[in-house]
Amino acid sequence: MRKLLTLLTLSILVFSMVVPMSISAQSQAEKQEYLVQFNDKVNKGILNAFGVDNSDVLHTYNLLPVNLVKMTEQQAKALQNNPHIKAVEPNFEAQAFAQTVPWGVPHVQGTDAHAAGHTGSGVKVAILDTGIDRNHEDLNVRGGHSVFTDSANSDPYYDGSGHGTHVAGTVAALNNSVGVLGVAYNADLYAVKVLNNSGSGSYAGIAEGIEWAVNNGMDIINMSLGGSMSSSILEEWCNIAYNSGVLVVAAAGNSGRTNGRGDTVGYPAKYDSVIAVAAVDSSNNRASFSSTGPAVEIAAPGVNILSTTPGNSYASYNGTSMASPHVAGVAALVLAANPNLSNVELRNRLNDTAQNLGDANHFGNGLVRAVDAINGTSSGDNGGGDDGGSEPTKPGNGKGNGRN
Repeated sequence: MRKLLTLLTLSILVFSMVVPMSISAQSQAEKQEYLVQFNDKVNKGILNAFGVDNSDVLHTYNLLPVNLVKMTEQQAKALQNNPHIKAVEPNFEAQAFAQTVPWGVPHVQGTDAHAAGHTGSGVKVAILDTGIDRNHEDLNVRGGHSVFTDSANSDPYYDGSGHGTHVAGTVAALNNSVGVLGVAYNADLYAVKVLNNSGSGSYAGIAEGIEWAVNNGMDIINMSLGGSMSSSILEEWCNIAYNSGVLVVAAAGNSGRTNGRGDTVGYPAKYDSVIAVAAVDSSNNRASFSSTGPAVEIAAPGVNILSTTPGNSYASYNGTSMASPHVAGVAALVLAANPNLSNVELRNRLNDTAQNLGDANHFGNGLVRAVDAINGTSSGDNGGGDDGGSEPTKPGNGKGNGRN
Protein backbone atom coordinates (compact mmCIF):
# COMPACT_ATOMS: atom_id res chain seq x y z
CA MET A 1 0.00 0.00 0.00
CA ARG A 2 1.39 3.41 -0.93
CA LYS A 3 1.77 5.71 1.99
CA LEU A 4 3.31 9.03 2.93
CA LEU A 5 5.47 8.77 6.03
CA THR A 6 6.23 11.56 8.48
CA LEU A 7 9.59 13.29 8.59
CA LEU A 8 12.14 12.31 11.20
CA THR A 9 15.60 13.02 12.51
CA LEU A 10 17.99 10.85 14.46
CA SER A 11 20.32 11.95 17.24
CA ILE A 12 24.08 11.23 17.13
CA LEU A 13 24.11 10.75 20.90
CA VAL A 14 20.84 8.94 21.54
CA PHE A 15 19.12 6.79 18.91
CA SER A 16 15.73 7.38 20.49
CA MET A 17 15.78 11.17 20.08
CA VAL A 18 13.57 11.82 17.06
CA VAL A 19 12.97 15.42 16.08
CA PRO A 20 10.45 15.84 13.25
CA MET A 21 11.29 18.50 10.72
CA SER A 22 9.00 21.45 11.34
CA ILE A 23 6.40 21.91 8.68
CA SER A 24 3.96 24.08 10.63
CA ALA A 25 5.43 27.28 9.20
CA GLN A 26 5.55 25.96 5.66
CA SER A 27 2.95 26.93 3.17
CA GLN A 28 1.54 24.33 0.84
CA ALA A 29 3.41 26.04 -1.98
CA GLU A 30 6.81 25.52 -0.36
CA LYS A 31 8.75 22.69 -1.98
CA GLN A 32 10.23 19.79 -0.07
CA GLU A 33 12.22 16.74 -1.14
CA TYR A 34 10.43 13.44 -1.81
CA LEU A 35 11.44 9.99 -3.03
CA VAL A 36 9.10 8.94 -5.84
CA GLN A 37 9.03 5.28 -6.87
CA PHE A 38 7.41 4.28 -10.16
CA ASN A 39 5.70 0.93 -10.75
CA ASP A 40 7.73 0.38 -13.91
CA LYS A 41 10.30 2.70 -15.45
CA VAL A 42 11.03 6.25 -14.36
CA ASN A 43 8.75 8.57 -16.32
CA LYS A 44 9.48 12.26 -15.93
CA GLY A 45 6.46 12.98 -18.09
CA ILE A 46 4.21 11.90 -15.23
CA LEU A 47 6.05 14.28 -12.90
CA ASN A 48 5.72 17.07 -15.46
CA ALA A 49 1.99 16.41 -15.66
CA PHE A 50 1.76 17.23 -11.97
CA GLY A 51 3.66 20.47 -12.42
CA VAL A 52 7.11 19.22 -11.46
CA ASP A 53 9.85 20.97 -13.42
CA ASN A 54 12.78 18.93 -14.75
CA SER A 55 15.09 21.14 -12.66
CA ASP A 56 13.33 19.84 -9.54
CA VAL A 57 14.24 16.22 -10.34
CA LEU A 58 17.38 16.13 -8.20
CA HIS A 59 18.55 12.55 -8.70
CA THR A 60 17.65 9.44 -10.69
CA TYR A 61 18.63 6.04 -9.27
CA ASN A 62 19.36 3.01 -11.42
CA LEU A 63 18.74 -0.03 -9.22
CA LEU A 64 15.16 1.03 -8.51
CA PRO A 65 12.85 3.22 -10.64
CA VAL A 66 13.08 6.13 -8.21
CA ASN A 67 13.56 9.90 -8.51
CA LEU A 68 14.52 12.33 -5.77
CA VAL A 69 12.12 15.20 -6.44
CA LYS A 70 11.55 18.65 -4.99
CA MET A 71 7.82 19.47 -4.96
CA THR A 72 5.01 20.81 -2.84
CA GLU A 73 3.05 18.74 -0.34
CA GLN A 74 -0.02 19.18 -2.53
CA GLN A 75 1.80 17.75 -5.56
CA ALA A 76 3.07 14.82 -3.49
CA LYS A 77 -0.42 13.97 -2.25
CA ALA A 78 -1.81 14.10 -5.76
CA LEU A 79 1.06 12.09 -7.22
CA GLN A 80 0.75 9.20 -4.76
CA ASN A 81 -2.74 8.49 -6.10
CA ASN A 82 -1.49 8.04 -9.65
CA PRO A 83 -1.71 4.37 -10.78
CA HIS A 84 1.82 4.55 -12.24
CA ILE A 85 3.34 5.53 -8.89
CA LYS A 86 4.25 2.85 -6.33
CA ALA A 87 5.31 5.10 -3.44
CA VAL A 88 5.88 8.74 -2.53
CA GLU A 89 7.85 9.36 0.66
CA PRO A 90 9.46 12.41 2.23
CA ASN A 91 13.24 12.43 2.07
CA PHE A 92 13.64 11.50 5.73
CA GLU A 93 16.53 12.97 7.66
CA ALA A 94 18.98 10.62 9.39
CA GLN A 95 21.86 11.08 11.81
CA ALA A 96 24.64 8.92 13.21
CA PHE A 97 24.06 6.89 16.35
CA ALA A 98 26.11 7.44 19.40
CA GLN A 99 29.43 5.99 19.81
CA THR A 100 33.45 2.89 22.34
CA VAL A 101 37.24 -0.62 21.76
CA PRO A 102 40.46 -2.45 21.61
CA TRP A 103 39.15 -4.57 24.50
CA GLY A 104 36.45 -5.53 22.01
CA VAL A 105 38.91 -7.02 19.50
CA PRO A 106 40.02 -9.96 21.69
CA HIS A 107 36.52 -10.17 23.13
CA VAL A 108 35.23 -11.26 19.71
CA GLN A 109 38.27 -13.56 19.19
CA GLY A 110 39.85 -11.04 16.84
CA THR A 111 43.37 -11.34 18.19
CA ASP A 112 43.12 -15.15 18.17
CA ALA A 113 42.12 -14.95 14.53
CA HIS A 114 45.09 -12.69 13.79
CA ALA A 115 47.44 -15.15 15.48
CA ALA A 116 46.11 -17.84 13.14
CA GLY A 117 46.88 -15.65 10.13
CA HIS A 118 43.43 -14.21 9.46
CA THR A 119 43.38 -10.45 8.92
CA GLY A 120 40.54 -9.74 6.49
CA SER A 121 42.81 -9.15 3.53
CA GLY A 122 41.04 -8.41 0.25
CA VAL A 123 37.55 -7.96 1.72
CA LYS A 124 35.86 -4.67 0.79
CA VAL A 125 33.93 -2.97 3.59
CA ALA A 126 31.83 0.10 2.88
CA ILE A 127 31.36 2.40 5.88
CA LEU A 128 28.10 4.31 5.28
CA ASP A 129 28.56 7.14 7.73
CA THR A 130 29.94 10.68 8.12
CA GLY A 131 33.03 9.98 6.00
CA ILE A 132 36.48 8.76 7.03
CA ASP A 133 39.62 10.83 7.65
CA ARG A 134 41.78 9.37 4.90
CA ASN A 135 44.91 11.02 6.29
CA HIS A 136 44.68 9.27 9.66
CA GLU A 137 47.92 7.51 10.49
CA ASP A 138 46.07 4.37 11.58
CA LEU A 139 43.73 3.94 8.59
CA ASN A 140 44.08 2.89 4.97
CA VAL A 141 41.05 4.08 3.02
CA ARG A 142 40.96 2.64 -0.49
CA GLY A 143 38.17 4.72 -2.01
CA GLY A 144 34.82 6.28 -1.41
CA HIS A 145 31.88 8.42 -2.43
CA SER A 146 29.87 11.31 -1.00
CA VAL A 147 26.17 11.70 -1.68
CA PHE A 148 26.47 15.44 -0.97
CA THR A 149 27.25 18.12 -3.54
CA ASP A 150 27.93 21.11 -1.27
CA SER A 151 31.57 22.01 -0.75
CA ALA A 152 31.51 21.31 2.99
CA ASN A 153 30.33 17.71 2.61
CA SER A 154 31.26 16.61 -0.91
CA ASP A 155 34.57 15.04 0.20
CA PRO A 156 34.08 11.50 1.58
CA TYR A 157 37.52 11.69 3.16
CA TYR A 158 36.65 14.64 5.37
CA ASP A 159 34.83 13.69 8.57
CA GLY A 160 33.71 16.75 10.49
CA SER A 161 31.80 14.59 12.96
CA GLY A 162 34.38 11.91 13.76
CA HIS A 163 31.72 9.20 13.93
CA GLY A 164 32.59 7.51 10.64
CA THR A 165 36.33 7.58 11.35
CA HIS A 166 35.70 5.93 14.73
CA VAL A 167 33.55 3.21 13.15
CA ALA A 168 36.18 2.61 10.46
CA GLY A 169 38.93 2.13 13.05
CA THR A 170 36.99 -0.60 14.80
CA VAL A 171 36.70 -2.47 11.53
CA ALA A 172 40.22 -2.04 10.21
CA ALA A 173 42.63 0.17 12.17
CA LEU A 174 46.09 -0.85 10.99
CA ASN A 175 48.45 -3.25 12.71
CA ASN A 176 51.35 -0.86 13.20
CA SER A 177 53.28 0.87 15.97
CA VAL A 178 50.70 3.56 16.72
CA GLY A 179 47.12 3.93 17.88
CA VAL A 180 44.70 1.01 18.02
CA LEU A 181 44.11 -2.29 16.28
CA GLY A 182 41.04 -3.06 14.20
CA VAL A 183 39.16 -6.36 14.08
CA ALA A 184 40.13 -6.96 10.44
CA TYR A 185 43.18 -4.72 10.05
CA ASN A 186 43.92 -5.73 6.46
CA ALA A 187 40.38 -5.27 5.14
CA ASP A 188 39.82 -2.61 2.47
CA LEU A 189 37.93 0.39 3.82
CA TYR A 190 35.65 2.54 1.66
CA ALA A 191 34.27 5.85 2.90
CA VAL A 192 30.67 6.31 1.77
CA LYS A 193 29.55 9.65 3.15
CA VAL A 194 25.77 9.54 3.64
CA LEU A 195 25.72 11.73 6.77
CA ASN A 196 27.03 15.28 6.79
CA ASN A 197 29.62 16.78 9.09
CA SER A 198 26.97 17.30 11.75
CA GLY A 199 25.95 13.65 11.59
CA SER A 200 22.72 14.33 9.68
CA GLY A 201 21.55 12.79 6.45
CA SER A 202 18.49 11.42 4.74
CA TYR A 203 17.00 8.16 3.58
CA ALA A 204 17.66 9.24 0.00
CA GLY A 205 21.34 9.61 0.84
CA ILE A 206 21.48 6.22 2.53
CA ALA A 207 19.84 4.69 -0.55
CA GLU A 208 22.42 6.33 -2.81
CA GLY A 209 25.20 5.04 -0.57
CA ILE A 210 23.85 1.49 -0.70
CA GLU A 211 23.55 1.75 -4.46
CA TRP A 212 27.17 2.93 -4.73
CA ALA A 213 28.31 0.01 -2.57
CA VAL A 214 26.46 -2.52 -4.76
CA ASN A 215 27.71 -0.99 -8.00
CA ASN A 216 31.31 -0.89 -6.76
CA GLY A 217 31.57 -4.49 -5.61
CA MET A 218 31.56 -4.10 -1.85
CA ASP A 219 31.45 -7.33 0.17
CA ILE A 220 30.11 -5.83 3.41
CA ILE A 221 28.13 -2.71 4.24
CA ASN A 222 28.22 -1.26 7.75
CA MET A 223 25.55 1.26 8.75
CA SER A 224 26.00 2.69 12.23
CA LEU A 225 22.97 4.90 11.73
CA GLY A 226 19.23 4.69 11.49
CA GLY A 227 15.80 6.01 12.30
CA SER A 228 12.58 5.06 14.02
CA MET A 229 10.43 5.18 10.87
CA SER A 230 10.30 2.47 8.23
CA SER A 231 10.58 3.16 4.50
CA SER A 232 9.49 0.59 1.95
CA ILE A 233 11.86 2.13 -0.59
CA LEU A 234 14.89 2.01 1.72
CA GLU A 235 13.99 -1.58 2.61
CA GLU A 236 14.03 -2.48 -1.09
CA TRP A 237 17.53 -1.05 -1.43
CA CYS A 238 18.70 -3.14 1.51
CA ASN A 239 17.09 -6.18 -0.12
CA ILE A 240 18.82 -5.39 -3.42
CA ALA A 241 22.19 -5.24 -1.68
CA TYR A 242 21.56 -8.54 0.12
CA ASN A 243 20.27 -10.23 -3.02
CA SER A 244 23.38 -8.98 -4.83
CA GLY A 245 25.59 -10.89 -2.41
CA VAL A 246 26.46 -8.08 0.01
CA LEU A 247 26.35 -8.70 3.76
CA VAL A 248 24.48 -5.77 5.30
CA VAL A 249 25.17 -4.94 8.96
CA ALA A 250 23.58 -2.15 11.01
CA ALA A 251 23.39 -0.83 14.56
CA ALA A 252 20.22 -1.92 16.35
CA GLY A 253 19.92 1.49 17.98
CA ASN A 254 20.41 3.19 21.33
CA SER A 255 16.80 3.54 22.44
CA GLY A 256 16.78 0.54 24.77
CA ARG A 257 15.09 0.83 28.14
CA THR A 258 16.86 0.16 31.41
CA ASN A 259 14.57 -2.80 32.14
CA GLY A 260 15.32 -4.26 28.69
CA ARG A 261 11.67 -4.46 27.68
CA GLY A 262 9.97 -3.45 24.49
CA ASP A 263 10.65 -3.57 20.75
CA THR A 264 12.93 -0.59 20.12
CA VAL A 265 15.13 -1.68 17.19
CA GLY A 266 15.34 0.98 14.50
CA TYR A 267 15.65 1.00 10.72
CA PRO A 268 17.40 -0.16 8.59
CA ALA A 269 18.55 -2.70 11.20
CA LYS A 270 15.01 -4.02 11.58
CA TYR A 271 14.70 -5.11 7.95
CA ASP A 272 15.00 -8.85 7.24
CA SER A 273 17.95 -8.34 4.89
CA VAL A 274 20.00 -6.53 7.53
CA ILE A 275 21.86 -7.90 10.58
CA ALA A 276 20.76 -5.92 13.66
CA VAL A 277 23.63 -5.62 16.15
CA ALA A 278 23.11 -5.06 19.89
CA ALA A 279 25.77 -3.79 22.30
CA VAL A 280 27.35 -5.49 25.32
CA ASP A 281 29.98 -4.44 27.85
CA SER A 282 33.18 -6.29 28.73
CA SER A 283 31.23 -8.58 31.08
CA ASN A 284 28.72 -9.47 28.34
CA ASN A 285 25.97 -7.50 30.03
CA ARG A 286 23.53 -5.74 27.76
CA ALA A 287 24.45 -2.08 27.45
CA SER A 288 21.64 -0.14 29.11
CA PHE A 289 21.06 1.88 25.93
CA SER A 290 21.06 -1.07 23.52
CA SER A 291 17.78 -1.46 21.65
CA THR A 292 15.83 -4.65 22.21
CA GLY A 293 13.28 -6.77 20.41
CA PRO A 294 12.84 -9.79 18.15
CA ALA A 295 14.82 -8.17 15.32
CA VAL A 296 18.07 -8.23 17.33
CA GLU A 297 20.25 -10.80 15.58
CA ILE A 298 23.68 -10.72 17.20
CA ALA A 299 25.68 -8.84 19.85
CA ALA A 300 29.13 -7.24 20.02
CA PRO A 301 31.16 -4.86 22.20
CA GLY A 302 29.68 -1.37 22.35
CA VAL A 303 30.74 0.19 25.67
CA ASN A 304 33.94 2.22 26.16
CA ILE A 305 35.22 1.43 22.70
CA LEU A 306 38.54 3.08 21.83
CA SER A 307 39.07 3.86 18.16
CA THR A 308 40.35 6.38 15.65
CA THR A 309 39.05 9.94 15.34
CA PRO A 310 40.04 12.64 12.83
CA GLY A 311 43.41 14.39 13.04
CA ASN A 312 45.41 11.32 14.13
CA SER A 313 43.44 11.25 17.36
CA TYR A 314 41.71 8.53 19.36
CA ALA A 315 38.68 8.46 21.64
CA SER A 316 36.36 6.08 23.46
CA TYR A 317 32.68 6.03 22.47
CA ASN A 318 29.60 4.08 23.53
CA GLY A 319 26.78 2.85 21.33
CA THR A 320 25.44 0.17 19.05
CA SER A 321 27.24 2.23 16.40
CA MET A 322 30.41 0.81 17.93
CA ALA A 323 29.04 -2.74 18.16
CA SER A 324 28.06 -2.95 14.50
CA PRO A 325 31.61 -2.51 13.10
CA HIS A 326 32.83 -5.34 15.36
CA VAL A 327 30.43 -7.63 13.50
CA ALA A 328 31.43 -6.16 10.13
CA GLY A 329 35.09 -6.74 11.03
CA VAL A 330 34.50 -10.33 12.13
CA ALA A 331 32.55 -10.93 8.92
CA ALA A 332 35.55 -9.66 6.95
CA LEU A 333 37.85 -12.08 8.80
CA VAL A 334 35.51 -15.00 8.09
CA LEU A 335 35.03 -14.13 4.42
CA ALA A 336 38.75 -13.69 3.80
CA ALA A 337 39.38 -17.11 5.36
CA ASN A 338 36.46 -18.70 3.47
CA PRO A 339 36.14 -16.76 0.19
CA ASN A 340 33.65 -19.21 -1.33
CA LEU A 341 30.99 -18.47 1.28
CA SER A 342 27.92 -16.65 0.01
CA ASN A 343 26.65 -13.76 2.09
CA VAL A 344 23.81 -16.00 3.30
CA GLU A 345 26.27 -18.70 4.40
CA LEU A 346 28.47 -16.06 6.01
CA ARG A 347 25.50 -14.72 7.94
CA ASN A 348 24.59 -18.22 9.06
CA ARG A 349 28.10 -18.81 10.35
CA LEU A 350 28.09 -15.63 12.40
CA ASN A 351 24.78 -16.61 13.98
CA ASP A 352 25.40 -20.33 14.39
CA THR A 353 28.74 -19.85 16.16
CA ALA A 354 27.77 -16.91 18.38
CA GLN A 355 28.10 -17.37 22.13
CA ASN A 356 24.69 -17.67 23.73
CA LEU A 357 24.25 -14.84 26.23
CA GLY A 358 20.63 -15.36 27.21
CA ASP A 359 17.55 -13.34 26.30
CA ALA A 360 17.28 -13.35 22.51
CA ASN A 361 15.48 -10.00 22.50
CA HIS A 362 18.61 -8.52 24.10
CA PHE A 363 21.41 -10.47 22.41
CA GLY A 364 19.89 -12.27 19.42
CA ASN A 365 21.96 -15.37 18.77
CA GLY A 366 24.67 -14.10 21.10
CA LEU A 367 28.19 -12.65 21.05
CA VAL A 368 29.87 -12.75 17.63
CA ARG A 369 33.09 -14.83 17.63
CA ALA A 370 35.67 -14.72 14.88
CA VAL A 371 37.64 -17.95 15.25
CA ASP A 372 34.57 -20.11 15.74
CA ALA A 373 32.92 -18.55 12.70
CA ILE A 374 36.07 -18.95 10.60
CA ASN A 375 36.22 -22.63 11.49
CA GLY A 376 32.47 -23.14 11.29
CA THR A 377 32.46 -24.68 14.76
CA SER A 378 31.12 -23.65 18.14
CA SER A 379 32.97 -23.60 21.45
CA GLY A 380 29.98 -25.32 22.97
CA ASP A 381 27.99 -22.34 24.20
CA ASN A 382 25.46 -22.21 21.42
CA GLY A 383 25.19 -25.47 19.58
CA GLY A 384 26.70 -26.49 16.29
CA GLY A 385 28.21 -24.32 13.59
CA ASP A 386 26.87 -25.91 10.44
CA ASP A 387 26.46 -23.30 7.70
CA GLY A 388 25.13 -25.58 4.99
CA GLY A 389 22.36 -23.26 3.86
CA SER A 390 20.11 -23.54 6.92
CA GLU A 391 18.49 -20.31 8.05
CA PRO A 392 20.11 -18.58 11.03
CA THR A 393 18.30 -18.86 14.33
CA LYS A 394 16.32 -15.64 14.67
CA PRO A 395 13.88 -15.09 17.51
CA GLY A 396 10.41 -13.78 16.86
CA ASN A 397 10.07 -12.47 13.34
CA GLY A 398 12.22 -14.97 11.46
CA LYS A 399 14.64 -12.25 10.42
CA GLY A 400 17.74 -13.54 8.72
CA ASN A 401 16.08 -15.66 6.07
CA GLY A 402 18.25 -15.74 2.99
CA ARG A 403 16.56 -14.07 0.02
CA ASN A 404 19.02 -15.24 -2.62
